[in-house]
Amino acid sequence: MRLWVGLGNPGAKYAMNRHNIGFMALERIADDHGFGPWKARFQALVTEGRLGGEKILLLKPQTFMNLSGQAVGEAMRYHKLAVSDITVFHDELDLAPGKCRVKQGGGHAGHNGLRSIIAHAGADFARVRLGIGHPGRKELVSAYVLHDFAKSDGDWLDDLMRGISDGAAALAQGDSARFLNAVANRTAPARNAGPQGGAKTARAAEPATEPKPSADPPEPPPAPDGRSALQKLVDRFR
Repeated sequence: MRLWVGLGNPGAKYAMNRHNIGFMALERIADDHGFGPWKARFQALVTEGRLGGEKILLLKPQTFMNLSGQAVGEAMRYHKLAVSDITVFHDELDLAPGKCRVKQGGGHAGHNGLRSIIAHAGADFARVRLGIGHPGRKELVSAYVLHDFAKSDGDWLDDLMRGISDGAAALAQGDSARFLNAVANRTAPARNAGPQGGAKTARAAEPATEPKPSADPPEPPPAPDGRSALQKLVDRFR
């Protein structure tokens, strides 16, 4: 079994916050891949299913972000899992909105949810880092992550969620490259991709430069000479 953890805060008030993108990713996976109903266990909401032949437990801690590790620790001990069996989906300020990266181990970089999990389980778990962008100044971060996504974020957010769902089976099998490729096919499809790739039809190629008009219009061809040979001779000696 593998344990996939989505980070966020519980309750409708926080449901569309940028900080809750980890919850959103797990909810999309559960909906698209036929997981069972969410149930309250381990101070969290959990559901089980299979992806690519692997049994996966999805977990959304209900302890609020800075205590997320409590739920993760309980689930680990009950199922006798190693920290290497855990993958955490979380918001990432240092990535542009819609970007996705996978990382194994590391620090918490100031993220309170990661900090708590490290304290309860150790640091050597996989992270799926979901870019939400940065507000620009450190003092604005708290309000920024606890604010809802803007309406203008809807398109890239939906593409990102679709890509995560598309690549979920590959991620379950440990193939992070194929997972990221599935995400990229949704978030940055090739320009010449067909309808299945979701890309718009590429514009026909245009010439690099247009032909320059000539400086002077061409001279008209001379009119045909209808004179007889005798008339031409007479005119020549006038």
